[in-house]
Amino acid sequence: MLLEQNKAIVIKFYQAFDKKDVEQGKELISSHIVGRGMGTDTLKGYDAFMQYGMMMFAAFPDGCHILEEVIAEDDKVVTRGIFIGTHQGELMGIPATGRQVNFSVVHIDRVVDGKIVEHWGQGDLFAMMQQLGVVSPPQTRP
Repeated sequence: MLLEQNKAIVIKFYQAFDKKDVEQGKELISSHIVGRGMGTDTLKGYDAFMQYGMMMFAAFPDGCHILEEVIAEDDKVVTRGIFIGTHQGELMGIPATGRQVNFSVVHIDRVVDGKIVEHWGQGDLFAMMQQLGVVSPPQTRP
């Protein structure tokens, strides 16, 4: 039963993130959360984690996660899916392009006492940069 509860907490967190519901997000994550692997240095604490979230909200105000798989074991929940959004604000020094992105994401969240205490996030940044027009697609050879 604990595995299903942990999965529900993580799913609720992504739903809150996609709705930009900061209050519900705050209820689901620890004030001492540690975030890793999101194209940034390690994020320590709620404020640093939310600062990253606000940057993503500004860059992709219509952004959403489509979770294709949710797997739980022990205190960890793995989600695999895609992130979709329209680039409408600065992201990593890249001014808004107005382009739609659709790229793969994999997250591992650790849940303790009903709160997310650690988050590892990986996205296909190369695909995102290609879709934003920042890098060229690889050349195919005849």
